[in-house]
Parts: sequence; structure tokens; C-alpha cells
Amino acid sequence: MSYVAKTLGQGERILYEAHYHWTYTLAAWVFTLTVIGAIWGIPMLIASYTTEIVVTSRRFVKKTGLIVRRAEELSLDRIEEVNLRQSVLGRLLNYGDLTVRGTGEGVIDLVMVDDPIRLRRELQSADTR
Repeated sequence: MSYVAKTLGQGERILYEAHYHWTYTLAAWVFTLTVIGAIWGIPMLIASYTTEIVVTSRRFVKKTGLIVRRAEELSLDRIEEVNLRQSVLGRLLNYGDLTVRGTGEGVIDLVMVDDPIRLRRELQSADTR
């Protein structure tokens, strides 16, 4: 059972789950197969397999970590803006980076997320459901 599923509140449900783009995982494997690149590749592999990016009916959650867990959460009604950065290659392959800002100092950064426009749409429409 996933971290987010374990922490759902009464009446809360998962609306959308996002993932890293396949190119992120491919890059992690390529780095890992080289001796010097393993320094970057292994952490990238761990991140690609252990990160949960979830929109629930009440909050946005990003959980990372295999041994040490780090969970970042924002209430949907506290999200002020969602910024998208997408390169030409990102547009062609449908990946991009998102920065989700909440009121106060809450900021969640996502890199190379798959279908970032859908994730943005899900975040913006989730609190109206």
C-alpha cells in the first residue's frame, strides 16, 4: 500500500497519480551503467521508483525516499499558483517541470514529470470536484 493511500483522511480519495517521465528513468539507468555516472544514476533510480506524486480530493502530495521518507503536502485550497517549464524536447516528448506554490512558504518542485499539463489541470480543477 502506498504512503498516500495510508494517509487518506475520512472521505478523501485519490484523483490523479503522476510519475516521472520515462526519459528520466532511462537517463538514470544510463548513468548507473557507467562507473562515474553511478553517483548520479543510483539516486535518480531510487527517486524514480519511490516517488509518489498524487492529487487527492483535499491535497497535493509529493513523497520521496526509500529509507528516509520526505513528504511535502499542500492543501488544494492553499495552492496559489502552478508554474510550468517545458523545453522544446519536453513539448515533443510530453514532459516538463512544475513548481506548485502555496500560501506562505509552501513550494513543491517537480522535475521531468510525465504529462505536466494534465497534472496542472488536475491540480486546478481538483478542489471544484
